[in-house]
Amino acid sequence: MRLRLTALVVAALLAAASPALAQKVPGVTDSEVVIGLTMPLSGPAAAWSNTGVAMEAWARYVNDQGGIHGRKLRVEMKDDGYNPGRAVANLTEMQDKVFMSVGLLGSAVLQASKDKVAEFKIPTINPYGNPAIWAKQPREKLRYVFVAYTDYHDEGDFLVSYAVNKLGAKKVAVFYQNDEYGKGGLEGVNRGLKGLAGKGSLATTVSYELSDREMGTHALKLKDSGADTVILYPTITHGANVIKEMAKVGYRPKLVASFPLGDYFIMYRLLGELWEGAHFNALNAAALASDPVAKPILDILTRYEPKLVGRENTALAGVTAIILALEGLQKAGRNLTRDSYVEAMESVKNFNTRGLTPPVNFAPNRRHGLNAVRMLRAVKAADNSYVEVVPAQIFQPHF
Repeated sequence: MRLRLTALVVAALLAAASPALAQKVPGVTDSEVVIGLTMPLSGPAAAWSNTGVAMEAWARYVNDQGGIHGRKLRVEMKDDGYNPGRAVANLTEMQDKVFMSVGLLGSAVLQASKDKVAEFKIPTINPYGNPAIWAKQPREKLRYVFVAYTDYHDEGDFLVSYAVNKLGAKKVAVFYQNDEYGKGGLEGVNRGLKGLAGKGSLATTVSYELSDREMGTHALKLKDSGADTVILYPTITHGANVIKEMAKVGYRPKLVASFPLGDYFIMYRLLGELWEGAHFNALNAAALASDPVAKPILDILTRYEPKLVGRENTALAGVTAIILALEGLQKAGRNLTRDSYVEAMESVKNFNTRGLTPPVNFAPNRRHGLNAVRMLRAVKAADNSYVEVVPAQIFQPHF
């Protein structure tokens, strides 16, 4: 009997000394934290998978610095091909194997995944997609979601207002992806036009499907509209292809692009001088590759993953997400659970992701931590140059 009591006392003391290990926490061991990524490693949005590659590179760097609270980071990355069904399947498979999901990518993917995230109680940090999807969710389903991402409605309003007021646009066309991403941008453009009191008009809207490969017909529709400015809400691949097709038929309107086309290295590589003069947003007013503040971060990323050379801007979008996610791990301490992590993320205040973004702020009643843009203009393909034309613009959070 005495031996049994002693064993019970010892077990109780061990549990008290290590509460994080007294219960099984998905993706957490005494020596490791597993971060799950579902990414378009293939398919029409594969260029954006550089975000995931950058996250994995940064995790290796952090591990070489000793990890976080004695635990090393392991990134488990799965391909979803930018397909909502595959992304949901990946999350379902990972729910009990990873501690959190970072950078879930694509508005259609978020639309398909939003209820699963709540059901699985998986911390979902900086999902890349229209924040309006989360804003429409009941608050109780947002406990594990932390978003630092530009709202497409606010951005579309900003893009068309800039085009009309600063570029002199009279007739605007919108080329957009026929899903929650493109439709969100189009709604923002329509909202912006209503506020311009007739100074600009919508000449046409031309949508495309992800399965579309030939953009010639789309380019002709845009040309036939007589629009002097085209606002772009596509993938990098579809955006580059429609710009090439417009040029083939002698149509060179002003180009104003949403931030998913903000990797000017890739756009210059695909389009050369056709990208010169294009105006494009930077996601959440974040630093781009040629900004001095980005250099030390990029030196680390490209040292750990040389294939990110020439893909620096999408890499920066990825590293800002994981730096934010790891701030929560740091704040949560050694006794890590998903609920302690949520509480830690709720305490993030004025966090600028190593200077890469404006301040990010969360709270128990705030899950939209940053909503911002900055406008750039592509200058010259020969040296991948750009200039800032509008500094950071901070919009109100939506949830």
